[in-house]
Amino acid sequence: MPRVKQFAFVVLGILFLAATTQAKFTAETPQKSGFVRLDRVTASRATAIGIEIHSGPAVLQITALRDDVLRVRVGPAGQLPEDASWAVLPAAHTSTVAVTAENSSASIGFKTAKLRVTIHRDPLELHVTDLDGHVIAEQLADRPIEYHGNSFRVYMKSPSDEHYFGLGDKPGPLDRRNEAFTDWNTDAFGWQESTDPIYKSIPWFVTFNKGIAAGIFLDNTWRTSFDFNKEYRDAYSFGAENGPLDYYILYGPSPKTVVQSWAWLTGTTPLPPLWAFGFQQSRYSYYPEAEVRRIASRMRSERIPADVLWLDIDYQQKNRPFTVDPERFPTFDQMIKDLRAQHLHTVVITDLHIADLPNMHYKPYDEGTAGDHFVKNPDGSTYVGVVWPGKAVFPDFTQKQSREWWGTLYSDFVSKGIAGFWNDMNEPAIFEVASKTMPDDIQHRIEEPGFATRTANHLEIHNVFGMENSRGTFEGLLKIAPDSRPFVMTRASYAGGHRYAATWTGDNSSTWNHLRQTTPQLLNLGLSGFSVAGADVGGFAGSPQPELLTRWLQLAAFQPIDRDHTAKGTNAQEPWEDGSPEDLNLRRRYIEERYRLMPYLYTTAEEMSRTGLPIMRPLFLEFPGAPSDHQAIDPTISNEFLLGHDLLIAHSPYPDEMDDLFVSLPAIGWYDYWTGAHIDGTGTRKNIDNSISAPSGVHLHRSLDTLPVYVRAGAIVPQQPLVQSTDEKPEGPLTLRVYPPDGFNQDCSGSIYIDDGISYAFRKGDFLRVNFTCRITPQGLIVAVTAPTGTFTPWWKLFSVEVYGATKPAIEASYSGLDGSGVSPISTSYDQEHHRITALVPDNGKGMELKLAY
Repeated sequence: MPRVKQFAFVVLGILFLAATTQAKFTAETPQKSGFVRLDRVTASRATAIGIEIHSGPAVLQITALRDDVLRVRVGPAGQLPEDASWAVLPAAHTSTVAVTAENSSASIGFKTAKLRVTIHRDPLELHVTDLDGHVIAEQLADRPIEYHGNSFRVYMKSPSDEHYFGLGDKPGPLDRRNEAFTDWNTDAFGWQESTDPIYKSIPWFVTFNKGIAAGIFLDNTWRTSFDFNKEYRDAYSFGAENGPLDYYILYGPSPKTVVQSWAWLTGTTPLPPLWAFGFQQSRYSYYPEAEVRRIASRMRSERIPADVLWLDIDYQQKNRPFTVDPERFPTFDQMIKDLRAQHLHTVVITDLHIADLPNMHYKPYDEGTAGDHFVKNPDGSTYVGVVWPGKAVFPDFTQKQSREWWGTLYSDFVSKGIAGFWNDMNEPAIFEVASKTMPDDIQHRIEEPGFATRTANHLEIHNVFGMENSRGTFEGLLKIAPDSRPFVMTRASYAGGHRYAATWTGDNSSTWNHLRQTTPQLLNLGLSGFSVAGADVGGFAGSPQPELLTRWLQLAAFQPIDRDHTAKGTNAQEPWEDGSPEDLNLRRRYIEERYRLMPYLYTTAEEMSRTGLPIMRPLFLEFPGAPSDHQAIDPTISNEFLLGHDLLIAHSPYPDEMDDLFVSLPAIGWYDYWTGAHIDGTGTRKNIDNSISAPSGVHLHRSLDTLPVYVRAGAIVPQQPLVQSTDEKPEGPLTLRVYPPDGFNQDCSGSIYIDDGISYAFRKGDFLRVNFTCRITPQGLIVAVTAPTGTFTPWWKLFSVEVYGATKPAIEASYSGLDGSGVSPISTSYDQEHHRITALVPDNGKGMELKLAY
């Protein structure tokens, strides 16, 4: 053989050997180095409900739970991770829908009745679109899924005009774009706008682009992270340091549909007791007993409506959970009864750290030790950490039997008449250690239906520890009093934790920026499932300026939880403190307005409990626009929100500044809540008879006495007479505030839902639901009230129908019963200042129709 040819063959042989060796190395690398890259499809198999793909040693499975919900799972070594979830409901977990396979030479995939899933073979890229071609999720082409050891990351394309919402109570703007976050539940006292992580881990976010919404949920309880356009300006990503790559894609197209699908996947918030929506007063701490009684008496003497007093840790003996200090609270049981006689419910803190007190006759410790209910060290001994009572031990909440035992600890407090419970410090927070939590190698025993029985280290359980704590409380209270709705407040939680507890934004500060931060935090919590939520009104750390406290109390009157709370060592922060008589009058006025709106607020809460739609809503949830059109309104607006379907609240984006305020109003027509004046969708003030008044627009001069509140044209908002607590039966008619539609919106409707406010009798039909409608005719306006459904007896006998936007009195008015009763004339009144006509109409419980001519 010639030397040149021989040399060529040698070179080709070397290249072939190198290529073979490289291929062999690539195939073997996952086992040897822990590196796996899902960069091409090496095998695939269609299934009745999706597709299974292999990329070298890795397996990727995509299944359709519904036509609009997909699940994506990856096993880097060829075996999928354990099919278990702390977050997803069992019915959703096992749900499936048949799909139609779609394959070509370049791609494989399937379609459902709403989605198309396409996987390019080489390189392996996942594309999810709706059937009209709108991109829902699209893998970044040059960044395939990679495993480095146990860690992984997923990269998705991010259009320049896409927005991201959710992730729970993370501080910062409403829109998560250009931000990055870590999920690791953290006791974050003194957190600021840039602080991350804080108290909760909810690895769920909503994508929104040109009216099309979707949601992504990474069901992984380990330390996870999310990057929105920080690493790559045209991509977002999510990943974890360990645990399963198991994520869900939920399609809208509307944001409401996505949120409702999230509720289908992880559950809805149970309807809380009615009193939970009343004004609540708290501090760290009210003690001794005389101080608690003084606060209660002052609340009533100042005629400030209220429903709840909270007791922080100083009611306990030496900070030991489930104890009462007999010196500070010598007649604790009687105090609870006396507070109830004043129509005040008591919520007490019950932290999860049980004082380490062997041989001291401390029931929680003795029972927990006897039942082997406490978390262990790696050597099998009980873990001990330092928290408020000093050395403490911790229930192993991932054991079903330990949660059940924990729930029994509440029986004594429930028998005393305590109404609700506060699970704080459950990240879990530990003192005297740099990590502020348990060591990584602490052992948790998983003994739970749906899971393999095994032991897990704290890195896996940390983010669900607080949720399982509140779950144990909630389920325990249900066993103790099966027909009473529990009220549990938790600081830490995980996705799905809204099934068990309300929450708040943790230890905020008495600053203007934290007042500003409250709205985007609560909006993102609501989108994440935690609709019953609030922030410490006035701020926890520090003492607010008088104007700051006033403005905060004004804003909180229109938020789901309204709790004034502050820290030890700060100035008194009750509504009558820290301000002038004018401040007190303003604060009282807004709390009173909350109680007048209680029928509307409670009706919205009942809707939330059925649908998952939050009580407090970002504007884009109700006004998403259309794919073929521009956005109806800027979806990133974070200083405005909707309370339910119909009320828009707009506080200043910089509330400490003196500048005038611009309020963005979707182009549907609105009314000023306080004056009754009509503002059409173009910013022009218009009256009920379509005559034009002076231009109004949405530029407002900043005023301390008025928080801008608007009502959607076409809304009918129920209100009640003022009461001092939700225990009190309103005296007088049910007011129906009617805001007639205009050319932008012809729909006109509203409703009211009521029940006994405390029990589950509504599940057996003991509730009342009444729907209202209105329509404009050439002669005037017709308001209709449907016959009620349900068996609950209402407190009213009359309707006070108030029609807003009026510029003159009604010419005539009449009403008739829907049961066929005759037409009867009725008198009306006219209030020029508030642009309203009022008619008082009897309610015979069978429905009626009111006709107004003007």
